Order: sequence, then C-alpha cells, then structure tokens
Amino acid sequence: MTVTGTSKQWINRADRVVMKTYGRYPLVPVRGEGCRLWDADGREYLDFLAGVAVNNLGHCHPQVVEALQQQAAQLIHCSNFYHIPQQIELAEWLCEHSFAERVFFCNSGAEANEAAIKLARKQSMERFGENRFEVITAQASFHGRTLATISATGQDKVKAGFNPLLPGFKNVPFGDINTLAAAIGPQTCAIMLEPVQGEGGVNVPPAGYLKQVRELCDRQNLLLIFDEVQVGCGRTGTLWAYQQQGIVPNLMTLAKALAGGPPIGALLATEQLASSLGPGTHGSTFGGNPLMCTAALAAMRTLTEGGVLDNCVAMGDYLRQRLLQFKDKYSFVREVRGQGLILGMELDIDGGEIVVAAMEQGLLINCTAGKVLRFVPPLIVSQEEIDQAIDILDRVLATVSV
Repeated sequence: MTVTGTSKQWINRADRVVMKTYGRYPLVPVRGEGCRLWDADGREYLDFLAGVAVNNLGHCHPQVVEALQQQAAQLIHCSNFYHIPQQIELAEWLCEHSFAERVFFCNSGAEANEAAIKLARKQSMERFGENRFEVITAQASFHGRTLATISATGQDKVKAGFNPLLPGFKNVPFGDINTLAAAIGPQTCAIMLEPVQGEGGVNVPPAGYLKQVRELCDRQNLLLIFDEVQVGCGRTGTLWAYQQQGIVPNLMTLAKALAGGPPIGALLATEQLASSLGPGTHGSTFGGNPLMCTAALAAMRTLTEGGVLDNCVAMGDYLRQRLLQFKDKYSFVREVRGQGLILGMELDIDGGEIVVAAMEQGLLINCTAGKVLRFVPPLIVSQEEIDQAIDILDRVLATVSV
C-alpha cells in the first residue's frame, strides 16, 4: 500500500471510523528504517519507543523483511489441525535456547498470559483438586487487556469499568517477599511476575527477590510464571530476563519482539506441565502460522548471532549514564532505573507534556505510571543516536518550569 495524503488528512479520516481506545498523538508514521521513523509529511523521528519494545531489531530489519517476503509467496496461513514446519522449527529453537520443552503459539502477550493462567489452573486441579486456582501477581503489574489478564493486572486504572472481574487473583507489593509469602493460601496455585515491570514504571525488584520467590514456590508446590512479554527477546541484555537471576521459571510468556514486528505470542513450558493442555483444551486460529513463525525465526537468529545482545548491554550502560546526568542537572528528576535497554527516568512532575515536546523535536518516547519516562529503543541503537536523543531531551527538560 502506498500511503498518500498529509498527516492531518489521515487523522481526520481516523476520527470518523477508528474506535478511540488510544490517546493517540498527532503523528502518522508511514516508513521506518533502523531506529528512525518518517511521518506522512516527511518528517523524521528518532524512535526510542520501538513500537513499545516490539522493534528490537529496529524498523524493517532486512533479514525479517526478506523472510516475510519469501514465506508470503509460499504459504501465509493454514490450520493448526495440521503440522506446520515453520512452527515446529521455531518451537525447536525456543526450546533449545531456554528451559522449555514445549511451546504453544498465539498472537499476543495477553493471549500468552491467558494460556499460562489456564495451564496453571488446570495442572493444579489435576494434582490438588478444584479449589486450588488462585494466582498471585504484583501491584503495578500489567499482563494484558482481556478479562482474565486485567483481573491479574495490579493496576486499578486498567480494571475500571469492567466489573465483575474474574475471581482468583490477588495483588501484592512488588519486591516484598514477606508480604508475598503471607498472601499464599490453600487456594493458591501460582505466582506470576514480570522480572522487570514495564508498564508499571520500569520497576526493578530488589537483588535476590526473584530467587526468593523461586524458593518460595518450590517449598509451597506453586508454579512460577514469568511474564517476559516486554522484557524477553534480549531487551534486558540477555536473551531472557530470567537468565540474569540464576533461576528458571515453570512457565514463561513471550510476544512483542519475538518476530521483530509481526504479531506472535508464545507460552513456554516443561513437558510435565504442557501435558495438562491436551487436544481441545486450548487453541488459536492464527497462532503459529507459517508467516509469523518464519519472521520470528529470522528475528531470533539475528538477535543471537549478530552481536545485538552485546550492543544492548553496552548501549544500555551508556544510555543510563547519559540519563543520570539529568538527575544532577534538573531538580525534578528523581531516579533512573532499569536493565539493558529498558530504562525509566522517574520525575517529580507529570511526564506527559515532556513526551509531546520531545516528539515535536523529533524524539519518540513515552510516559508510564504518570511520571516515568520510558526508553526502549531498538537494541541496535548506536552511541551517536543516543547522543542525539539526549540532546533533544536536554533541550526539552530545560524548558520545564516546576
């Protein structure tokens, strides 16, 4: 599709037909390459949002594009009633590069988390009976927009207006092992956590916390589910975030960057757990189709074979140091935190206007939890691009009046 027309024209057309489920900015992207986007008016932007941590390899990475083009000419979709070679090959790759022995494919992070919740409940019912179904999650967590995943999410704003929510979920403070332990009851079957909370404000747990959670789950016969939808696929500097903790979850969910842009989600599990989801217990029409799996294989191989993870670590350290300079320079900057190339800069003021001002000067970021500027650039970002982003942000922050 060739996009013609100005940004204003496209926005006017959207206002007439598209549901207003997003607070959209007046920006109409039409082309992307690497860490940059161009809008319908030809203006260039440095993209440090990366489709909300989706474009880990940047926009239109050549290897992902080539894989999509070749596969689209052969077979785009077929039913999961049949064996799909591309799906099998991707599942083999994911199992080889993680703790998992089985993979279920879907289309998004919310669907992957739905599958994890269903599997946890069914496995627990089979082992311990029907009254053991509760999943404990963390305050400020985000697990998706379906009824089950907003019930699991630890943010009231996500749940507002959708009562009655599904029973069987409990939220506790993130990083407090004693409160978590006290919340476990006879109905608890699993604990589901993000190793780093993205939407909740780029919250990193205290050192040793996730290892304590693993030990707690082992003692109580609970499943540990890691939601790595945002922080998996290299975002924290290792292929999976759990690898930095010296522990292994029982279940892990993926999506976002798994295919470098195209939509795909996955639930990874051990053989023993996966056996609880037999034929007819779960499914997805589009999950694991040939096109998406081909893109994911290209994206994951590029991520692990091209020095991308090393660049993530190096550039993550560099971006953190550049952001920390603002803490000394501007009184309203409270803290810089995160891992790899998922970083948050917490402010004493609302960050929404800063996001808009940065966009007007050619830098795309976002604000989460009201006061946390979130930086999730492509993992291929260069030092020169970071310097350019910092210069833009510095100019914007200099105009803020407290």
